[in-house]
Amino acid sequence: METFWFAVVVLMLSLYVMLDGFDFGTGIVYLAVSRTEEERRMVLQAIGPVWNGNEVWLIASGGVIFFAFPKAYAAGFSGFYLALILVLWLLMVRGLALELRSHFASPLWRQFWDTAFSGASALLAFVFGVALGNLIRGVPLDEEGFFHVPFWTTFTPDVAEPGIFDWFTICMGLTAVAILAHHGSAYLTMKTTGTVHRRARKWADKSVWTVAGVSLAMTLTMVLVQPIIHDHYTARPWGALLNGLALLGLGGMLYGRQTRKDGLAFAASCVLIVGMLGSSAWGLYPNILVSSTDPAFSLTVYNSAASPHGLAIGIQWFSVGCLLMVGYMIAMYRSFRGKITSDMIGDGHY
Repeated sequence: METFWFAVVVLMLSLYVMLDGFDFGTGIVYLAVSRTEEERRMVLQAIGPVWNGNEVWLIASGGVIFFAFPKAYAAGFSGFYLALILVLWLLMVRGLALELRSHFASPLWRQFWDTAFSGASALLAFVFGVALGNLIRGVPLDEEGFFHVPFWTTFTPDVAEPGIFDWFTICMGLTAVAILAHHGSAYLTMKTTGTVHRRARKWADKSVWTVAGVSLAMTLTMVLVQPIIHDHYTARPWGALLNGLALLGLGGMLYGRQTRKDGLAFAASCVLIVGMLGSSAWGLYPNILVSSTDPAFSLTVYNSAASPHGLAIGIQWFSVGCLLMVGYMIAMYRSFRGKITSDMIGDGHY
C-alpha cells in the first residue's frame, strides 16, 4: 500500500511539471517570442484558460503527501520552510501578473507585469529544479526525522553540510529552466500562428540540443552525487524502462523538430519530463527524504506512512476526487484545442 501511494505522488507531481511546466516555459520565453501587444496577447491566450487549472495538480500532490506520508510532509515542510515561502511568493507574483496586466492600457504598466510574469516563471522553474536536487542529494536528517538547511553555505563540491543552493542543486535548477523553456516553446509552436509561431519554432529548434546535452550530463552527475541511485538500479534493473522512456522522449523531440511535427515534438517533451522524474524517483525509492548524515535516519515510504487502515480508506476518496479532476482537465483541454489565430485576439482579460 505504501508503494502504491508513493507511485501516486510521483505520477501527480510528474503531471504537474508536465502541465504547469509549459506555462512556466511559456513565461520564460515570453519576452523573446512576443514583442508587440497583439503578440503578447496571443501568447497569454495560449495558456490563459489552463494555467490555473494546471496548478491543481500541485495542490492535490501536497494533499496526498500530507495524507499518505505525514512524517515526511512535516519534516520537508519545516526543513524547507523558507524555500517554500519563496515558491509561494513567486506563484503569487506570477498569478498577479497574468491577472493585472490588462487592467490598465498603460505601456509601462503592462511592461512591468510582463517582466514580472517572465521573471517569476523562470525563477519558479529554477527553484523547483533546486528542490529536486535537494531530494536527490539528501538532507541532514537527525534521529527524530527533522532537519534544517540554510539557503547556502559554500558552493564547492567538498563541503560537509551544503545549503539548499549548492553547485549541484544550482545545476539542477538551470537544467530545469532549460528543459521547461524548450517545453514552453514547443507548446507555443503547436498552439500559435504567425510571427509568434516562427519565433517559438526557432527557439525550440535551437534549445532542443541544449536540453539533450544537459539532460544526459545531469543524469550522470546525479549518479555520482547520490550513489544509492546506482545501487537501487543494480538491485532493480527493470527500472531502466523509465530511463528508456526518457530517451524515447528525447529522440521524439529531436525527430519532431527535424520533421516539423509540432504535436509530436511537444508530446515527446512531455514524455521526457515524465521519464526523467520517474527514473529519479525509482533511483531513490523507497526513500522519500535521504539522510546525508546517517542512512538509518532516512525517511522512507515505510517509516513515514500513515496507518494501513488510513491508506486503504484514502483510496476510496482519492478515486472519486481523481476522476473528477481528470474529467475536468479533459473537458478543459478539449474545449481549448486548436491554434490561436490573430482574429481570435481581442481586448478581453488576456
